[in-house]
Amino acid sequence: MRLDKFLKVSRLIKRRSVANEACDAEKVFVNGKPARASYEVKIADIIEINIGKPIKVRVTDIKEFTKKDEAAALYEVI
Repeated sequence: MRLDKFLKVSRLIKRRSVANEACDAEKVFVNGKPARASYEVKIADIIEINIGKPIKVRVTDIKEFTKKDEAAALYEVI
């Protein structure tokens, strides 16, 4: 799954367009490297988001769609 779509589905960022802009501005890092929106997310990747309050998460699951209640199960905060 693309990074921008994962950020939206997991509800880490509300809109895919905002996730895309954050990746272009190099505010999203995967495994310590700046990542493009087209990066293919894999389980166990570590994603850092530096928008507002910085957050660092580890990907635990990847799903195309998820309910709001289950979105937090896609990652664990480090």
